[in-house]
Amino acid sequence: MADILKSIKEDLPKVITDAEFEGANIVLYTSDKEFFKSGERKIKDVVDKVKKRIELRAEQNILASEEETEKTIRALVPEEAEITQIIFDVQRSSLVIEAKRPGLVIGKQGFILSDVRKATFWTPNVRRSSSIPSKITEKIRSVLYANNAYRRKFLNEIGKKIYSEWSSEKMDMWVRLTYLGSGRQVGRSCLLLQTPNSKVLLDCGINPAIPDGPERFPYLNVPEIGDLNSINAIILSHAHTDHAGVIPYLYKMGYRGPVYLTEPTRDIAALLALDFIGVAYKQAASPLYKAEDIKEMVRHSISLEYGEVTDITPDIRITFYNAGHVLGSAQVHINVGNGLHNLVYGADTKYSKTRLLDPAVNHFPRVETLTIESTYGSRDDVLPPRQEVENHFIDIVKKTIERNGKILLPELGLGHAQETVLRVEEAVRTGILPKVPVYIDGMIWDITAIHTAYPDFLSASVRNQIFQDNNPFTSDMLKRIGSPAERKEVIEGGPCIVIATAGMLTGGASVEYFKHFAGNANNLIVFGCYQALGSPGRQVQDGAKDIYLDNEKIEINMQVETIKGFSAHSGRNELLQYVSRMNPKPKKIIINHGEVSKSLDLASSLYKLSRTETVVPRNLETIRLK
Repeated sequence: MADILKSIKEDLPKVITDAEFEGANIVLYTSDKEFFKSGERKIKDVVDKVKKRIELRAEQNILASEEETEKTIRALVPEEAEITQIIFDVQRSSLVIEAKRPGLVIGKQGFILSDVRKATFWTPNVRRSSSIPSKITEKIRSVLYANNAYRRKFLNEIGKKIYSEWSSEKMDMWVRLTYLGSGRQVGRSCLLLQTPNSKVLLDCGINPAIPDGPERFPYLNVPEIGDLNSINAIILSHAHTDHAGVIPYLYKMGYRGPVYLTEPTRDIAALLALDFIGVAYKQAASPLYKAEDIKEMVRHSISLEYGEVTDITPDIRITFYNAGHVLGSAQVHINVGNGLHNLVYGADTKYSKTRLLDPAVNHFPRVETLTIESTYGSRDDVLPPRQEVENHFIDIVKKTIERNGKILLPELGLGHAQETVLRVEEAVRTGILPKVPVYIDGMIWDITAIHTAYPDFLSASVRNQIFQDNNPFTSDMLKRIGSPAERKEVIEGGPCIVIATAGMLTGGASVEYFKHFAGNANNLIVFGCYQALGSPGRQVQDGAKDIYLDNEKIEINMQVETIKGFSAHSGRNELLQYVSRMNPKPKKIIINHGEVSKSLDLASSLYKLSRTETVVPRNLETIRLK
């Protein structure tokens, strides 16, 4: 495999001027216009031989000018496609066409894109424009496409490492997993997967319930890691800070390897990391990292689609599958040693259909070991039927409005919040709830904007609404709060529904509303997302009559409700069903991401039901998988 580029060039005409890697993929360049237009058959023959993805691109010397290319694109693409932007990636001879109706850009059987390619020699890609403008998405794309000679070199170096010589016959193969976080706890998810040849981090997050101290971060000072650049890759399952929050810090400390994730996860992780910095400054604290470190994370990111198989080291191959948890969330199928061992890193999952997302996948090619969360894994965590929960939610909200009260829905910015937005928007629009203002404050609006840019990751029902220009996220029912003055008007105004971050009352806009709403018995706070032990939200949820926020004592007279059925995590029964219906059945199940009692309870139940070996590791424990 080390000479794969040489072998490919030997099988093709001498018109190939350059061959290089783009991660695990292979890119060929040519200055021959005729071969660029008609060489697909010969490229396909080589693909069939080497079983690797190969793309043919034009050298820069035969590319049409950017101005001429844009004119050609706009002449070929119907106006109804509503092109919003054309981004040129000069270093890689490719471009991105952003449009509100990407299908019209592609054309029937891809004819329009093919015509663009043949007329301009640029390699075109199409992306749906966000229905809500997103500054973070624009910045990320500028990092990826502008002056990116570095990125081309980086991807080529990654490919060289992936295709370096390796054979399982030459070494005593073993596979082991070390818990650097999330062992018998929720928060700071971080696992180290090791083979004799590779080191891979699975997530690297903070514990959001702990404001400071060593317990807030994963154990990254273990001997197994040593030099950060001994890590071959990071795999990020989704963008929540308890899984992603430390990754920019790794780049600050000198890590320069790849991070594998989905496109929505990349965008949202960057947005939440920027917010993490902002919160630190508001609290007069020194941030863990700077914006430049987030830029490095983006610059070293490699995005994958669901179902896309890719090598990430010489002996590790991964595939992402829908996790049903939040936009772009992934379960990671990890094939080690060309079939030696198959691990599914489940991360956070939702094994039931929601308004926002389709349920988690639980059918894989092969599985020997499964890691599964236990956030709601105890016998007491059986979620009631969703319709029953929605009826209760509507009832308590309606009664609050009738008594002239305000409703505060504190939310995690990602996932649960968008589900809540869809639910409330529909109820107000259809008249199930009185037509009171619905305000969105904090990061929720910006994250929702990213949702509108990636409808293919959403549930079929929401996706169809967006495709039919009936986007629920841009409804007139929803009003964005973007300044302290607007927030003051909401606080001093009449009955309303406020959806605001942060979900655990650890900071953000929800804290400001809570301070003003808490003393009035007519008001209501509804906790629908997980409240970590020690967080202010957990104290309120557990019945505290007063709490301290920002050194200020807040008396609590408002109605406090907890609704479990709306969680973006699987409940107890969903976790059991996920495993019982899994195909194939794992031989070992590792339970993590849960409080101690919940993890042990779930492990016991899974063993009794399936007689499968279950393990509940503590942090710093290492489990040999093979």
